[in-house]
Amino acid sequence: MANAQSAQPQSTWQLIRTPAIISLAITILRLAGELAHWSQKYFNTNVGGGGAVVGITWLAPVFGVYFAVKLARRGEGPGSAWRAIWFALLGVAVFLGGSFLGPKIPAISGFYARLVYVWVLFALAAIATFPGWPALFKVQLAYAYAARIPVALVMFLAFQQNWVTHYSALPHDMPVDMGLWSKFLWLGFFPQLIFWVGFTMVTGMLFGAIVGVFARFFKPAAE
Repeated sequence: MANAQSAQPQSTWQLIRTPAIISLAITILRLAGELAHWSQKYFNTNVGGGGAVVGITWLAPVFGVYFAVKLARRGEGPGSAWRAIWFALLGVAVFLGGSFLGPKIPAISGFYARLVYVWVLFALAAIATFPGWPALFKVQLAYAYAARIPVALVMFLAFQQNWVTHYSALPHDMPVDMGLWSKFLWLGFFPQLIFWVGFTMVTGMLFGAIVGVFARFFKPAAE
C-alpha cells in the first residue's frame, strides 16, 4: 500500500508548495527591508520597485524551468516541444505587440482605460500559451496566484497604514480622489491578480517550454 501511494503523481499543490513558500518568504523579506530603509539597490521603494535585487519577479523563469523538469520527469512533458515554444512565443508576441500599439490608441490614454487595457493584454498573452503545454499552464497558473495573492494583501496593508514602500508608492498620474479601496483595487488587487499573474505565466511558460525540448532526456521519477 505504501509503495502504491508513493507512486501517485504529485498534486498541483505539492508541486508548487516549495516555490510558493520561497516566494512568500522573499515578499516578507522585501517588505521588512523597505520598511527598515535598507539599501535601495536591494529594496527599491520607488513606484514599481523596478531593479530591486530582492523580489519575486525574477522567480518566474526559474520556477518555470523547475515545473517543466518536474512535469517531464513524471511523464507530463509537452506533446510537442516546438509547439510549446511556439505558443509561449505567441504569448510574448501578444504582450509586446499590445504594449507597442497601446500608446497609439487614443481611447486608452486615460488612467483607468490604460490600466484595464494592460490587464486584458496580459491575460490574453497568458491564455495564448495554454495550447502549447496545458499541464505546465495549470501548474504555472496555480503558482502565479500563490505568489501574487500575498503581495496583494501586503499592498492593502501598505495603503491602509501609509507605509513608505514600493507596495504603496503611487503613480504620478493617479487621480487625486482615490480612497483606500479604490487605490487597492486599481493599483493592488487587479494588477497583482491579472497583470502580474499574466507576466508570471508567460515568462514561466517560455522558459519551461525551452526546457521541454530536452524533456525526453529527463529520467522518470522512480515508482
